Amino acid sequence: MSISTSTVIDQPAVFHVSGDHDHHPENGTLIGFWLYIMTDCLVFATLFATYGVVGGAFAGGPSPATLFELPTVAINTAMLLLSSITYGFAMLAMVRDRRQQTLAWLAITGLFGLVFVGLELKEFAHFIDVGAGPQRSAFLSAFFALVGTHGLHVTLGIIWLGVLMVQVAQRGLGPEAQRRLMCLSMFWHFLDVVWIGVFSFVYLIGVVR
Repeated sequence: MSISTSTVIDQPAVFHVSGDHDHHPENGTLIGFWLYIMTDCLVFATLFATYGVVGGAFAGGPSPATLFELPTVAINTAMLLLSSITYGFAMLAMVRDRRQQTLAWLAITGLFGLVFVGLELKEFAHFIDVGAGPQRSAFLSAFFALVGTHGLHVTLGIIWLGVLMVQVAQRGLGPEAQRRLMCLSMFWHFLDVVWIGVFSFVYLIGVVR
């Protein structure tokens, strides 16, 4: 019996890789979100650099030492730091598949976030009332851009948190919910780190300068 050479060549080669090399969608999601965090780092780095360059250009207007109220800013900072801790407790409850505890800790995290945003809006309103709006000087323009961008991120994080709470309440802590909670965890802690930079670089140094 003979085998045609063309028949052998025409047969497609099929390879199957199994085991630990199988693709997991959650890995792609987390890697993609890490890339987003990196691009957000560039955004905030640009805003920090801008503030560093023009932060001393008061144009005869108010300076950080006359505007900033460190006790209020310290309370606001504590709210965000506590929200990161409570989110960590939510993640621990998620790993243990305790839905009600997860929802409770997420709700507390959201409340801390709302207080943070509320105090920040109150600070902005006070500055504008005393004539220290973003159009007053380059310093204030850079300040409102940096702090406002961070506050907008926190606001979006709170909305995202609320959506996830509804999903967890309705569908439980399945793989998709856990993956989304992990992404929000990275986002929330990232904002916490950025705020520590804002508190140190903008508020503390601004008052001492």
